[in-house]
Amino acid sequence: MASKTKLASSAGSTPGNGRSAGGSLGGDSVESLEHALAEVLAEVFHIDQVPVDSHFFEGLGADSLVMAHFCARLRKRADLPSVSMKEVYLHPTIRELTAAVARAAPPRVVLSQRPSRDLPAPEPPTAAMAGMTGYVLCGFLQVLTFLGYTYLLAMATAWGYDWISARSGVLDLYVRSLLFGTAGFVGLCIFPVLVKWTLIGRWKQEQIRIWSLRYVRFWIVKTLTSSDPLVLFVGSPLYVLYLRALGARIGQGSVILSRHVPVCTDLLTVGEHTVIRKDSFFPCYRGHAGMIQTGAVSVGSSVLISEATVIDIGTALGDGAQLGHASSLHSGQVVPEGEHWGGSPAQCTETNFQVVGEVPHAMPRRVLHSVLQLAAAVFVYVPFAVGGVVMLLVTVPRLKTVVEPGPAGLLSGAFYRDAAVAAAVLVFGGLLLGLLLVTVPPRALRHALAPDRDYPLYGWRHALHRAVGRLTNRRVLTRLFGDSSCIVHYLHGIGYRFPHIEQTGANFGTLVKQDTPYLTSVGGGTMVADGLSIVNADFSSTAFRVSRTSIGAHSFLGNWICYPARARTGDDCLLATKVMVPVDGEIREGVGLLGSPSFPIPRSVLRDRRFDRLKSGEAFRRGLAAKNRHNAATMGWYLLVRWIYVLGALLLTAGAADAYPLLGAPAIALADALLLMFTVVYYVSVERVLIAVHPPAALYCSIYDSRFWWRERYWKVPSETYFRIFNGTPFKSVIWRLLGVRIGHRVFDDGCYLSDRRMVAIGDACTLNAGSTIQCHSQEDGTFKSENTTVGRECTVGVGALIHYGVTVGDGVVLAPDSFLMKGEMAPEHSRWAGNPARELDRGRDDAGRCGR
Repeated sequence: MASKTKLASSAGSTPGNGRSAGGSLGGDSVESLEHALAEVLAEVFHIDQVPVDSHFFEGLGADSLVMAHFCARLRKRADLPSVSMKEVYLHPTIRELTAAVARAAPPRVVLSQRPSRDLPAPEPPTAAMAGMTGYVLCGFLQVLTFLGYTYLLAMATAWGYDWISARSGVLDLYVRSLLFGTAGFVGLCIFPVLVKWTLIGRWKQEQIRIWSLRYVRFWIVKTLTSSDPLVLFVGSPLYVLYLRALGARIGQGSVILSRHVPVCTDLLTVGEHTVIRKDSFFPCYRGHAGMIQTGAVSVGSSVLISEATVIDIGTALGDGAQLGHASSLHSGQVVPEGEHWGGSPAQCTETNFQVVGEVPHAMPRRVLHSVLQLAAAVFVYVPFAVGGVVMLLVTVPRLKTVVEPGPAGLLSGAFYRDAAVAAAVLVFGGLLLGLLLVTVPPRALRHALAPDRDYPLYGWRHALHRAVGRLTNRRVLTRLFGDSSCIVHYLHGIGYRFPHIEQTGANFGTLVKQDTPYLTSVGGGTMVADGLSIVNADFSSTAFRVSRTSIGAHSFLGNWICYPARARTGDDCLLATKVMVPVDGEIREGVGLLGSPSFPIPRSVLRDRRFDRLKSGEAFRRGLAAKNRHNAATMGWYLLVRWIYVLGALLLTAGAADAYPLLGAPAIALADALLLMFTVVYYVSVERVLIAVHPPAALYCSIYDSRFWWRERYWKVPSETYFRIFNGTPFKSVIWRLLGVRIGHRVFDDGCYLSDRRMVAIGDACTLNAGSTIQCHSQEDGTFKSENTTVGRECTVGVGALIHYGVTVGDGVVLAPDSFLMKGEMAPEHSRWAGNPARELDRGRDDAGRCGR
């Protein structure tokens, strides 16, 4: 204690940060700081002393979790400067770290000059989240809205079914299906637009108290506009017209490829010939401290916004600007004209992210493409979808018996036998049909596109490219085969190239997608966690190209990685979760990469090599064989659970059909409501059974440990798609609580994903934004690690942000959009964090994202 007191008194003349008034430390202070840092690290390691020249990872055997605890202890010391994980990786000895901290000047906030457009900054929250009365009333009004909308659809469906069923022949059936289907399609497209202009009018910059009556109107518009059928036309000029109808100001020739629909569209400005690529968030609102804050997003002309980006409110990009993949703009950031930015939060870079040129005669192709899309929808898809149901009931009597059994039929064993057979045909027949669709048609189309050649956008080759992408990205199949030895054979079947397959039993997770599989190559021995998006298609406003994409051998890719075709990574690389994969510079090999922008870290640490003995020899063969057997059983349970669900849905449909002659449209509406309730109760029950048999808990083991296999079963067998229905409602918290989350009262969840529900604790009145994730596990090569994560009261987790395992977040903490709070971090109460990896911002900064170039 005496030595600590002495260090505190000599650490510098400026109290609270250990730095002198000039922003650096004198010689005596540097030496004292070095001893203090070594002392803290020794406490973390539970040893007497740490050599100041020992490498944290190679010499001392530390890992990121240990060093996160080191950083957390430093933040608790008022006499020592705080250190981020990035600084630890870049300066991996006490001596180097001390020198870097001593040289560092206090951070200074510098805002880029705002462009001529009016871009007001978002106001700080002025009031807390609504109380319990408003919370309950909001949920009640949301239920009424759902039931009213369901009843309107039921009335239209009942009238249409009766009218189409009165057909006099096949041609009459088609004509009636065409007329009714077209009317329904147009109505579903126009209705959300009318509701938006009726309930809201024009969006303006404001703050809306969550769970208030104004919020209910916000939620209705958000839900309807995001479920409009025109959202299916993302990437088409029709989608741009839809956003314009909602009030967005979008210039001629712009292309929007992201399926994340902006909500406050009147606050969105996009110039001419701008490209916004897939998986980008630009909602023009955010949840913050119990409030919905709406704000402007201004994008100039000829701008490129790359994949997997987050654009916060109060941001702008000037004409000709570029924003790289896996990057974000935080509130207050402005990219000047012609500059290229990347990272989270973004900073200026020399990298050119645009590789596709422009081609002439774009307008005629846009018009023709839109006309053909509408014609296909109106004259093909809609009539066959509507009339096909009637035709099946007419041509397949046994199916009609299942759907319309009659009162006596509901009591017969033959009815339930037929229903079980029909459910099996739908599940297993659908599986076989899906496998045919992802393999046969795309292979016939694969030679239509040559790599690294620019083709006109909205031409016939673009239509083929979109068809291949849609056919080969089937999430139900990757979920079924992922986390097992089958996934390599499935991906090879749809077109991936594996020069040398080294089976691990976990080569890929359950979420992987690509633009075209036929130009994707993965080296032997490489393992990929969930959330990989392979980007082998690039776009300009008038052209596109596909390119070969290669992932090196014996590498490991973490969660939620956007991997571009121009990636400069080779063999034996570790790509950490949410890393911005570099697209310039030398080829990186034998190294790890972390962060956005990325920086080097050790390829592996001593702790992760503990189970290397299980990766070869007889131990590996036994472990892989046992894992394959367990995974096969998991796949069987997955299919069985879906079969039972489809059977239950068929029985509800039969009950509705039996009640239809007596009740009419209310029978259909009641069936829809009961189907939603059945979905929730059924899949919650399935997950609770899995939890009861083998509850998820803190774990550190090999992937060939049976405890890890049970965790894979926990991730795969239950469904998670129904979660999104309850986004922005009080019922989302109810579902989380039923699934084992220790969650407080009045939590606002706008689309947060919890991968390990039972291991998460969330305090009262938290605000969880869309696209955010709390993930209580990590896999690195053949090692699996999992620990509990705790989020305190009244915290805000920004859009697209990720909180890793073993993290403790204090009350009132704000995590900025697209930030990555790494494993083991401890965020003090009422602190503000931003970046990838996230670091604590200086107290007094007015906004987490107001950072300069």
